[in-house]
Amino acid sequence: ESDNVKGALDELFQHATDYTNMDERVTELEGISSNTAGFHNSIFRGKNLGTSVTSDQWTAISNGTFEDLYVGDYWVINNVNWRIAGFDIYLHKGDTEMTSHHVAIVPDQNLTTAQMNTSNTTEGGYVGSAMYTTTLPSVLTTIRSAFGSSHVLKYRALLTNSVSGNASNGWAWYDAYVNLMNMVQVTGDRGWGSSSYEVGADNVQFPLFRLAPEFISISRSWYWVRSVSSSALFAIVSTGGDSTDLSASRSGGVRPCFYIG
Repeated sequence: ESDNVKGALDELFQHATDYTNMDERVTELEGISSNTAGFHNSIFRGKNLGTSVTSDQWTAISNGTFEDLYVGDYWVINNVNWRIAGFDIYLHKGDTEMTSHHVAIVPDQNLTTAQMNTSNTTEGGYVGSAMYTTTLPSVLTTIRSAFGSSHVLKYRALLTNSVSGNASNGWAWYDAYVNLMNMVQVTGDRGWGSSSYEVGADNVQFPLFRLAPEFISISRSWYWVRSVSSSALFAIVSTGGDSTDLSASRSGGVRPCFYIG
């Protein structure tokens, strides 16, 4: 009996070592193609991809095969872990259709700290905030330095621009290169967002946070999301990883999302 067990284990080990990479292991199954965004959005790997995006990787992104790129993989550029949060998340969205294949990126750490507004108000919604008008343009410079201006993609985002009482009540389409995440992108639900206006076209949770929810919380540091919570508060992800809100004038973490291709 022990010989039979040993033989079975040897056979299993042989099968486990027959393949040199993940694509070969999965494409053995008939009818499965690994050259799709859906496939790559379903696997967390977490591999260090180096200190820059290679020409082969840019090609794999632009042609939509995403070969040897998986959720959780990351580049270490300028001492920041730029982690893949998903593939083709925004494809075909926007009032002007997003047609470029792309990778969604969320850094592991806050890129800076800033107030949403200098006083405790959410008047003008997210688009009216100092975060949107002053801080994010500076953050975009950091991102372009890491990936190259031509590779940081423009898209059309549906963002809040007015608040009535304690809830956002208006939105419009805006050109965007970088934004704070909303609560849905992080946790999969509206959380402390005041209304459905906070969701817009960013209406799915990033695969990174679905497959590896430990990345929702970062180094016991809280960070802003763009969702209006009340007339004086914006939503945050707290140091403990829970959803809550804080006064708009608090100085908190800036952890943006953007798309490269």
